[in-house]
Amino acid sequence: MMIEPENFWRWAYSDFLSNANRGILAEYIVHTAIQSNTLQRQEWDAWDLITEGGLKIEVKCSAYLQSWHQEKPSKLIFDIAPKKAWHADTNTYDDKATRNADVYVFCVFTTKDPETANPLNTEELEFIVMSTDELNQKYPKQKSISYSTLIKNGLKSIPYERLSSAILRYDPGSNDDSHQI
Repeated sequence: MMIEPENFWRWAYSDFLSNANRGILAEYIVHTAIQSNTLQRQEWDAWDLITEGGLKIEVKCSAYLQSWHQEKPSKLIFDIAPKKAWHADTNTYDDKATRNADVYVFCVFTTKDPETANPLNTEELEFIVMSTDELNQKYPKQKSISYSTLIKNGLKSIPYERLSSAILRYDPGSNDDSHQI
């Protein structure tokens, strides 16, 4: 018997309100926005995406809704702890824990109504883009950060349509002036 991939996907991975699946979906959504040359997601790699120009991107996702019953919406928190990077191409770890990407993309699934929630709808998503240098300057020792802290400190959330420009303005290999925001 041959297992049908669609049936396996439907059984195991179709719940996009699940934290694990929603995080992977967020990576894919950023991938589509920047038209990343990452052909396939590499589990546990040192960063989530890399542009043609070499910009390394870490995608973090949070949501008010979860796949389980909730009495109230979840707080929007992102993991920003430095990590000892594992490199898939060499199967080695770095000696020191750092923030390994050049840019962090904080993705928020904004919907609070489980009846209408659709994480595949980019209109239900907001993004904050922050360089790792700025993150290290402002929050050098923090292991997590809230969405409200990012907003209080002057960062602005943007829609999907502006995500590519917001990310690629940090890309040293991008010569396209259309990426200025």
